[in-house]
Amino acid sequence: MEETRILVVDDEQEIADLLELYLISDGYQVIKSGDALEGLAIMEREKIDLVLLDIMMPKMDGLEMCRKIREKHNVPIIMVSAKTQELDKIVGLTTGADDYVTKPFNPLELMARVKSQLRRYRDLNPANEKKEDEDSTIRLNHVTIIKETHQVFVDGESIKLTPIEFDILYLLASHPGRVFSTDEIFEKVWNEKVYEANNTVMVHIRRLRGKMKDDTRTDKIITTVWGVGYKIEQ
Repeated sequence: MEETRILVVDDEQEIADLLELYLISDGYQVIKSGDALEGLAIMEREKIDLVLLDIMMPKMDGLEMCRKIREKHNVPIIMVSAKTQELDKIVGLTTGADDYVTKPFNPLELMARVKSQLRRYRDLNPANEKKEDEDSTIRLNHVTIIKETHQVFVDGESIKLTPIEFDILYLLASHPGRVFSTDEIFEKVWNEKVYEANNTVMVHIRRLRGKMKDDTRTDKIITTVWGVGYKIEQ
């Protein structure tokens, strides 16, 4: 089996070394970089399966690096940052990150999130040879979702989604007409219990709607049921 390669981008050597220690102990191969520009260069020449990314770095910050990664790559990105405000988390997720962990972090929690993101990425990767017995294609009006190849078409046009965005869309589309609360979406997509209010799901749905150009449509793909949650109509 091919080894899983994780890129750690952090200018704090102690943090990078600590992350490397835990990742190696879980069987991952680790490549470290002290700045975003070098990290982007590594992404171009190496096969990377997941990125752990700091925000506050010299030359180029992690937010800009995240945007540049998303221009070419669909790998999971987990931001690991000392910026702890909810707004910082929202900004990080909006730029394209799949998850956001604050420093100081619980190593066991971080490793669980790494495994969750890798599992989702592999399950939805078009190169994955695993096939499902049942038809995994969903067609709802002007939207077609093909789970096996991780493809989404809106009005016949292909749109590129991150694994998290795809999971949210597939969940809603698999149950047309049903309203899911943000807590339900979080627990089903992230496979974690919700212990406190957060805007993670809202941010991902906002980004998802932007890619589907939902804000400019009269027939919205994802409908907000105020005070309850979100749904996709049949």
